[in-house]
Amino acid sequence: MNVANFFNHWNLTENPFRGEEARHDSVFARIGFETAGAPPSTHSDFEKILGELSRPSTSIVFGEKGSGKTAIRLQIVHRVRAQNAQHPSHQTFLVSYDDLNPFLEQIHSRMGGNDPAASLRAVRLIDHLDAILALAVTELTDTLTGAARTESINALGPEVARTARSFPPAVKNEFRILQALYDQRDTDGHRTSRLRRALRVGGAMSSVLRTTILLFGWVPSVALAGAVLFAELDEQLKTIAAYAALGFGVLYLLAALKLLFWNRFRVLRLARRVRKHRRALPREESSYAASLAQLPLAVRAQISHDDNEASRYALLASLHRALESLGFSGILVLVDRVDEPTLINGDTQRMQSIIWPMLNNKFLQQERMGLKMLLPIELRYALFKESSAFFQEARLDKQSFIERLSWTGAMLYDLCNARLNACRPTDLPPISLLDLFAEDVTRQDLVDALDQMHQPRDALKFLYRCLNEHCSNVTAEDGSWRIPKLVLDNCRRQEVERVQQLYRGIRPA
Repeated sequence: MNVANFFNHWNLTENPFRGEEARHDSVFARIGFETAGAPPSTHSDFEKILGELSRPSTSIVFGEKGSGKTAIRLQIVHRVRAQNAQHPSHQTFLVSYDDLNPFLEQIHSRMGGNDPAASLRAVRLIDHLDAILALAVTELTDTLTGAARTESINALGPEVARTARSFPPAVKNEFRILQALYDQRDTDGHRTSRLRRALRVGGAMSSVLRTTILLFGWVPSVALAGAVLFAELDEQLKTIAAYAALGFGVLYLLAALKLLFWNRFRVLRLARRVRKHRRALPREESSYAASLAQLPLAVRAQISHDDNEASRYALLASLHRALESLGFSGILVLVDRVDEPTLINGDTQRMQSIIWPMLNNKFLQQERMGLKMLLPIELRYALFKESSAFFQEARLDKQSFIERLSWTGAMLYDLCNARLNACRPTDLPPISLLDLFAEDVTRQDLVDALDQMHQPRDALKFLYRCLNEHCSNVTAEDGSWRIPKLVLDNCRRQEVERVQQLYRGIRPA
């Protein structure tokens, strides 16, 4: 018998035990989210991890590979989207900080590109703040300039342009600074111009004055010189006119030098400093200069020259004020897949280098901002080796802290039941996982076997192994549609051995 025959007998339209990544799992897409009033299948700690979206809080979760961290991230995104749709005036701005590759590669390049471990050890909390600001500001700029994708979770609809035009002047200036410093897609200043038009901010008076001086500043000097040369004046007036022409000429020359060269030099110097301080961002000095040059001098003077956490928290406060004007009451940052970047490749020490700077009480306990950190279990072991001084600084007791994302056999049984029925036509009555097994198999036998799998991915692999083993040992003519206890026990023993070898690191999967 082949597996397709078994599925057809039980009216299964697809394999319910496909242990894939949650992002590519079509069965999870049907049971993991609330649809048609049916409650989603979630981990028992999900509500604790999620917290209250109207007041974003920090949660730190450690879990094995396959324990459902990515599924939890997708479910958080879904809940935020639903919450934003229900409460458009009190939305939560979601920042997905789950692709660390571009930021870490940029830091590595700035550090010389020779020793990845040394580059990662140099990662600071400031770098994470810059990366979060860059992700948020880039998406918000897309929204305000009409370049945002309509399916974006932070999309605000067609009225956003009118709302942006009604920003208080101080908020407009603060966001223009944020865009000039953190917009990742602005390579030549064109998005700075688009944002200025979207906010209905006129050209700076200084720009108009500069153009006027350069175009017409020479007129008084030339007029006086012409009077000296061609007008019939007495000697005293000619002398006065000559000195006046010389004075106006010198003033025009000095003004032209300042406007054409000195101001440009100051912008370039500021752009160089901005780029030096933001190691995680890929923008070039010329890109910063093109954006900064479009800011009025008074606005540009508000940019801090300090490379410290205080300046970043001030910029984060500016972002909060802009978001508040758009109806966002808080920011939620999702941190996931920290073991996947090319420079890390699952190395615990390297993961520790980039995550430990974020374990800072001030950063984790910010008002109106919460982090959901979904971390590999290896970091949990490393964390418990730290000193009391480290724990005092991190104050993890103040966070929602999940030491291990664990699954009991009963939880896995319910999950597999939900997946099984999600693969059957909706007009058929539901069946139980126990129905697939012989009469001498009890529910407790299945619960105990699943309990030894510890997590969803291994539980699904175990059940598919049972199914495949049974089908390969009977013919289609036998009509044996239930898995015997002997197959269950054999597969259980083999899968327990596989899981133990996986945990010891002596097999890949």
